[in-house]
Amino acid sequence: MKLLKAFWKRLKSPSKAAVGVVLFMGFAGGLLFWGAFNTGMEATNTEEFCSGCHAPIVAEIKETIHYSNRSGVRAICSDCHVPHEWSDKIVRKVQASKELFAHYVLKTIDTPEKFEERRAHLAEREWSRMKGNDSLECRNCHEFEYMDFSEQGSRSAKQHSTALANGDKTCVDCHKGIAHKLPDMQGVEGWQ
Repeated sequence: MKLLKAFWKRLKSPSKAAVGVVLFMGFAGGLLFWGAFNTGMEATNTEEFCSGCHAPIVAEIKETIHYSNRSGVRAICSDCHVPHEWSDKIVRKVQASKELFAHYVLKTIDTPEKFEERRAHLAEREWSRMKGNDSLECRNCHEFEYMDFSEQGSRSAKQHSTALANGDKTCVDCHKGIAHKLPDMQGVEGWQ
């Protein structure tokens, strides 16, 4: 009993050295956790990681202007599908963990055939997400206020200066399939 009281007394009034050691260990542990967490976040933003489940999609982008163009700027999967702001990125990564579960555990898209079968559903879900955030990922590279309408075709200039400018539409409303083959949307409710 005496030993227990001494223990609690020591716990209630620790030495300065003990407090310093605990604070240092907490700080070092926090740095290690943050480093490991950030490394994991960046590892899941690579084409190699994405192609583990989405190989057909990753191959498709190689045929687009987002992959190879005159300016040498190349977009990878995470540029268009993961927000750049940290808090938005965390939310998207949590959502993506469900996709990993579906691929590796439920095996819903673990073959090219299963992927094609669900392609329309996956595209609709992604378009809905992008519309919901006002095409945030597109706007990471394409700043609407810096567009030079005089360099665009007349139809594009008209659309950009009206529908986008007044907020009726967002990038994904008109640019579905800009980097990927459009799925067969016949029979998908609400598709025009």
